[in-house]
Amino acid sequence: MTTPTPQNPTEPTSANPPIAALDGVTKIYGKDDIQVTALNNVSLQFRRGEFTAIMGPSGSGKSTMLHVLAGLDTLSSGQVVVDGSNLGQMNDTTLTRFRRDRIGFVFQAFNLIPTITVKANIELPLRLAGKKVDSTWFDQVVHALNLQERLVHKPYQLSGGQQQRVAVARALITRPALLVADEPTGNLDSSSTTEVLGLLRAAVDQLGQTVIMVTHDRRAAGYADRVLVVRDGAITADLPHPSEAKIAEVA
Repeated sequence: MTTPTPQNPTEPTSANPPIAALDGVTKIYGKDDIQVTALNNVSLQFRRGEFTAIMGPSGSGKSTMLHVLAGLDTLSSGQVVVDGSNLGQMNDTTLTRFRRDRIGFVFQAFNLIPTITVKANIELPLRLAGKKVDSTWFDQVVHALNLQERLVHKPYQLSGGQQQRVAVARALITRPALLVADEPTGNLDSSSTTEVLGLLRAAVDQLGQTVIMVTHDRRAAGYADRVLVVRDGAITADLPHPSEAKIAEVA
């Protein structure tokens, strides 16, 4: 009797569809003789509950890829589907609501409101949406990010690493389909960088989150389950669980 080959549980299936997908995506900036192709016919799937790092030189298209995934940029052709919804079929109002409810954002700049507390900053996306805060989920996120002792502080009373922790908590509070992070450690020292990368890793491992991060840092990419390398608007490498040495060979 032949033993069936076990299916790779991380591969998308009909029962476990990808959380996000790019299908023939092209993005061109400029017109006529002054055109730059940031993405060139890219087709790609992102698995649910996985940490993906996107790397590439400046101008490679990696940030454009993140922006189209997050609905922050329009396409020249192709389509982007996130959590079963085609972003290109949404009007501006629907897309704005979708981003607010289903996409969590973490950037270099923490973008915290300086005049309100940590607790209020974390709850802000739900308050703006007119939604009730799920206290159980709030407590789970706060404890996972070790912020329980900081809830009454204002952002200026926190270190850079602590502020980025708050930004991660704010991104998670809506239970987004995707958490997208654009160079989230770019403004941090080495100690805070390690802390924030560990938090993003914990968001995947402990909270079941899907994280997609753009970074130029090979060490940061080493925290991911998967590393994509982008050059000239195309994927040139797709590495599962790579070592830093392997990343250095292709990035």
